[in-house]
Amino acid sequence: MTERTWGWLAAVIDVVLIVLFALIGRSSHGETNSALALWTTAYPFLAGWAVGYVTSGAWARPLRFWPTGVVVWILTVFIGLAIRVATGQGDVDGNPLPISFVIVATIVLGVFLLGWRGIARLVLRGTRRRTVR
Repeated sequence: MTERTWGWLAAVIDVVLIVLFALIGRSSHGETNSALALWTTAYPFLAGWAVGYVTSGAWARPLRFWPTGVVVWILTVFIGLAIRVATGQGDVDGNPLPISFVIVATIVLGVFLLGWRGIARLVLRGTRRRTVR
């Protein structure tokens, strides 16, 4: 696969995983998963992801952990949480940003956004070794 193909595929995988994060979160809290409700939960993180994807130049080096994966991950979380606070999402008993949510969002999105890149790199490394022999 070319880098250009990986760039588009990486974008699709990232977006699907961010939506999955929102879906899992909503489901774990017994909230409805209508398209609008899911969008409301996912869009802050998708906005953060878009900034991270452009900022890191992810389309040019989509499988790299640094800077691509880390920048995408950190900006997805940081901007996503900032938008949630600014829009009043997730307010629990007067606390606009429960620390438990910050921890869960950071860990899960890190595993999702860095994890698939790590797996892809291992698989590609293995296939390259087999084709060289």
